Amino acid sequence: MARPVLPASQIHPAIRSKIADYQSPLVQAVQAAVAANDVVVVGMAMNPFPRRARKLLDDAQQPFTYLEYGSYTSQWYQRSSLKMWTGWPTFPMVFVKGTLIGGADDLKKLIDSAELEKMLSGS
Repeated sequence: MARPVLPASQIHPAIRSKIADYQSPLVQAVQAAVAANDVVVVGMAMNPFPRRARKLLDDAQQPFTYLEYGSYTSQWYQRSSLKMWTGWPTFPMVFVKGTLIGGADDLKKLIDSAELEKMLSGS
């Protein structure tokens, strides 16, 4: 599954570094958290879906790391870099063992099917 991404050959050399460096500290912080933790939820305040993902994990007694970046009216510009990096259009972004599994509804499906447990155990 490859989504279309504009090739570097079609980006003027003068702006390539702008694209590469766009909000890179934020993306690097999420990458570091994903590398260091089995389960990471990236969300934002006031959005009920990150809260739902956290509750699902709490109910499943699954430890997780939560990263929150702003709300609907704050830090949206920074959060856009995460959407560009992952290709996932909404929050939360849930990562399991380094793999983006989607949002709260996708997490519920994995919990209900015991797939989350399999992913975490490595089976």
